[in-house]
Amino acid sequence: MKKKEGFTGQRTVIIPQFILNELRNDELGCQLYLSDIGFYPYAKSHQRSRNEGCKQNIFIYCTQGEGWLSIAGKITPIKANQYFIIPEGTPHDYGSNNNNPWSIYWLHYSGHLATHFDDPSGKVKIKNIPIVAMTNDRIQLFEEIIQNLEMGYSQENLYYANICLWHFLASFKYPSQFGQIRTKPEKDLIETSIIYMRENLSNKLNLETLASHSGLSPSHYSMLFRHKTKRPPMDYLIHLRIQKACQILDATKRRINDVGNHVGYEDPYYFSRIFKKVVGISPAQYRKEPKG
Repeated sequence: MKKKEGFTGQRTVIIPQFILNELRNDELGCQLYLSDIGFYPYAKSHQRSRNEGCKQNIFIYCTQGEGWLSIAGKITPIKANQYFIIPEGTPHDYGSNNNNPWSIYWLHYSGHLATHFDDPSGKVKIKNIPIVAMTNDRIQLFEEIIQNLEMGYSQENLYYANICLWHFLASFKYPSQFGQIRTKPEKDLIETSIIYMRENLSNKLNLETLASHSGLSPSHYSMLFRHKTKRPPMDYLIHLRIQKACQILDATKRRINDVGNHVGYEDPYYFSRIFKKVVGISPAQYRKEPKG
């Protein structure tokens, strides 16, 4: 049986279309930006087929197990410590080896400068990672990207994640130049508040509760939050809840009503309306969308 997603321990972030539209019109963001990112561990029966290619460039890094890639009818085996990039619009098929399923870090990206990371030949090539390359640091950089996106779509998070994307892709293109990753600074007041939001998505949260947890008045809290994220706190919370709902829909077969409850929406109709407003499609439609 073919599977597109739903693997134990998987992680995915699918960035809403309205955020992508903002990035396309942003002087910095339009150069290189993510639309999808994920990690599929031990992805047995994983397979994707796109006869007309994908609208974004696809990057896949296999860290364990084996898989395969088919381009123009030619099937190439993929082994651990190998990666490949499929340019946008290139028809392809790829999948996991069922006898030794792969674990993959993957992402979709676009931008005016996205072709910089393509192979100079213009062809899709399977490339080995040199043994000297720092695998753990590279995966830590992937974590920097996905964890920042999981913290929500503030301008700072989006800029930082997409600048890290440059570094992440460059670590593969220029492996001998790949150096140490700096230590993250301590979290500030608003970052701490966002973590509190993420840890309490199923609970009833309002502006007063969030401000009180931060030791601030609602007006002062809102001002600081907007200054840092460029979004009001309650809008930001909605985006975090819908992001989590997307992850649950991708990874499980839980009923949509249960998913809504899990992220703080007791009314299933209200949950569906909010979800569609943020993502652009209903939860049921989203679940059917292919990813990875």
